Amino acid sequence: MIDKVSEALRDFLKQESAGGIVLIAAAALALLAANSPLASTYFGGLGTQVTLAVGDFAIDKALILWINDGLMAVFFFLIGLEVKREVIEGQLSSWDKASLPLVAAIGGMAIPALVFLGINSGYPENQAGWAIPAATDIAFALGILSLLGPRVPVALKALLLAIAVIDDIGAITIIALFYSGTLDTDMLIGAAVAFAALIVVNRLRIASSMPYVLLTIVMWVFVLKSGVHATLAGVAAAMTVPLIARGGSAPLVRMEHALHPWVAFLIIPIFGFANAGVSLSGISPADLFAPLPLGIALGLLIGKQIGIFGFAFVAVKAGFAKLPEDVNWRQIHGLSLLAAIGFTMSLFIGNLAFDSAAQVDAVKLGVLSGSLISALAGFFLLKAALPDTPAQDAADTAQGKAEVAS
Repeated sequence: MIDKVSEALRDFLKQESAGGIVLIAAAALALLAANSPLASTYFGGLGTQVTLAVGDFAIDKALILWINDGLMAVFFFLIGLEVKREVIEGQLSSWDKASLPLVAAIGGMAIPALVFLGINSGYPENQAGWAIPAATDIAFALGILSLLGPRVPVALKALLLAIAVIDDIGAITIIALFYSGTLDTDMLIGAAVAFAALIVVNRLRIASSMPYVLLTIVMWVFVLKSGVHATLAGVAAAMTVPLIARGGSAPLVRMEHALHPWVAFLIIPIFGFANAGVSLSGISPADLFAPLPLGIALGLLIGKQIGIFGFAFVAVKAGFAKLPEDVNWRQIHGLSLLAAIGFTMSLFIGNLAFDSAAQVDAVKLGVLSGSLISALAGFFLLKAALPDTPAQDAADTAQGKAEVAS
């Protein structure tokens, strides 16, 4: 079982890292499109109204909202599957494994929010964005980490993944509590009925993916119309997919593996392309130091370092948690900087927090600048902190010495 979990983790990290590289390219392409003669086509295309109607029932949204509310529901469904698997058999399945990433993630969410609120204390119109720098983009972070090659210990990657998973749980909770609109009771009842049906399917241990997919779509439509953010339907539905079903099949793992390439290489890059584009025309250095983008950038760059590294250090020194093998404090510091890459979830929360186009553009500036500086700083710090010998070679050498000694 341990070997299977370890192999699954390695496969996941490889795929997530590759997806991060594609996401970086998509973000760069969005910035290029938004600052080229194609800008009107880019922004106009994202604003195109798309209507889906069945009889009198219709959903009419701009293309960018179909991406943010629709495609991202699939992303959140995958997050839900990953969280459930990690809790049952992965990095969060025991207190020994979960204690360090739990403490680090709590610090990594709380301190960036406090930094943001401190910088924007005199600007009440900006304070809805307090959760923006609390997020971590695991694909982007692992993409940067993959550039360092085999010298990176798997334990360090696993710790970053565990922190990001807990961070995602926090972000989902924040969205549910603080970024939902006026509620429609009838639609919520419909969503609850669909969710109850999913629980029944779970109790019957049905192995086929189809009932889960169809009921999730139904629940998503009801949640979309209810005022609760529609992407939360994906998370709730994922919690009902069983790890082991009738006949010994594993629908959760099967669905996770089937969805992951689509999310990593299509959905998240599309989201990045649709949301990272911001016109830099007329922007001056003073705009970057305005309270909203500055609060986000420093919340990511400074808040994540203090929160993740500081809370982890205190927890280990207090005996509350322990460092993984082959991981040192310089590497944890570098990890805290990579965890400050907030891209996908930060942009997502920014779109929920603000309706003003000017504020959304300011959010993009803050997220992009803070994430870029954090990525570069984390990369070079880890490059200096990692051993010259590839992690696997070091492990093999240690094993060989132990065999000789015995």
